[in-house]
Amino acid sequence: MKFRVERDALADAVAWAARSLPVRPSVPVLAGLLIEAGHEGLVLSTFDYETSARATLQADVADEGTALVSGRLLADICRSLPNKPVEMTIEGARVSLTCGSARFSLQTMPVEDYPSLPDMPSATGTVQSDVFAHAVAQAVTAAGRDDMLPVLTGVRIEIEGSGISLLATDRFRLSHRELGWSPRTPDESVAALIPAKVLADTAKSLTSGSEVTIALAASGSGDGIIGFEGAAPGGVRRTTTRLLDGEFPKVRSLFPNEHLTVAKVDKAALVESVKRVALVAERNTAVQLAFSDGVLTLDAGSGDEAQASESIEATIDGDDITTGFNPQFLLDGLTAIEEPVVELAFTQASKPVVMSGTPGDGVDGKDSGFRYLLMPRRLLS
Repeated sequence: MKFRVERDALADAVAWAARSLPVRPSVPVLAGLLIEAGHEGLVLSTFDYETSARATLQADVADEGTALVSGRLLADICRSLPNKPVEMTIEGARVSLTCGSARFSLQTMPVEDYPSLPDMPSATGTVQSDVFAHAVAQAVTAAGRDDMLPVLTGVRIEIEGSGISLLATDRFRLSHRELGWSPRTPDESVAALIPAKVLADTAKSLTSGSEVTIALAASGSGDGIIGFEGAAPGGVRRTTTRLLDGEFPKVRSLFPNEHLTVAKVDKAALVESVKRVALVAERNTAVQLAFSDGVLTLDAGSGDEAQASESIEATIDGDDITTGFNPQFLLDGLTAIEEPVVELAFTQASKPVVMSGTPGDGVDGKDSGFRYLLMPRRLLS
């Protein structure tokens, strides 16, 4: 194996492929990054039996060949190289890397012990890459982080025709994001439960090109894998991940059909107020929100402890209401909303609030498709 490649393209592709390497691999070869030099250029791959990454890039290949080296070490080396072409060759059981006057020699791992990457399912459709990345970032806000409840650590993707729905919940809150896309067939209908962290990292990393291809087998077929593919400088990047097992809770019914109180508040002002008032909130205690007479009053702290109170303007339609929320969960939802005005819709104080964004009075704008439902917390008397 012998090839020559641009330093920036190599460093970027190696860093992308190595990002999903396991911290503590079950077998040593899973810490490796597979380098394949062939007629199509250079292919860099990683796989830990759950998530695979495959990056292709242009390279001048003098001798075809394959090598397996430590992925994280190669990423560190490539990141430190001078801005000159990189040449890599196999010399016995080692790989030699030369860039300008810098030269490295890396021990290889046995290629024959490395697992084969899973095949990419058939393409289901394409979605605008930046829209998809933003939608996923909003959806994962409510995903669980407790590995004892693996189903809740995922994001449910539901595809129906030209629409995609993303749902996530950790039992205390629920996020729902809808977006449009271009399906392979107009009557496409499929659903999957994807690990939230993998989905977030993947969507964020595939924004170099204009589109992302989603490849997902129909329910009941395939081997439980979803694939994503997008263009990148000098090549293509593809990743697959195994779907989560288990039944995602039927959460859509949690969104109420009607509301008795709807308040609109400047998002930036509310975020800053919550941050200030929450400074005195004891661990696991709520920040109180009281809506009345065009004013939202926030309170935290009680008894002999430190206390805080702040009022901001609000447009309130309906009955006065006083409730309370986990301040961090409240901030998570507010910061996921992109519009300048947040709408908080209530049925009653003991029921969840539904938060969404609005451009503000007198400003036209389409619905962003994002809703965040948050359960209230008991207020200290």
